[in-house]
Amino acid sequence: MATKSEARKFLEKLNHGPITFGQLVESHRLCDEISQAELARKMHISRAHLCDIEKGRRLVSAERAARFAKVLGYPVSSFVTAALEDQLRKAGLKMRVTVEAA
Repeated sequence: MATKSEARKFLEKLNHGPITFGQLVESHRLCDEISQAELARKMHISRAHLCDIEKGRRLVSAERAARFAKVLGYPVSSFVTAALEDQLRKAGLKMRVTVEAA
């Protein structure tokens, strides 16, 4: 069984770089066969706003990342990690984030 770290490294290799929050949301949404319009309704945002998030044109807060995870039914920690790492990349900081429940 692969660890979370090994799985992440594998996905990043396939993606030719780090997995962004938008890519994470889009991949889970598509795997669960949820349309952008449906997820946008559940998140109380416009479809255009969701599209901007998925394409990396908009970043989200840790709080909103947690809400995406809960609405989609996935672990909050992976969504919050991806959102925080997007913010670090935008700031030009080459850092990784580890998130765990308090």
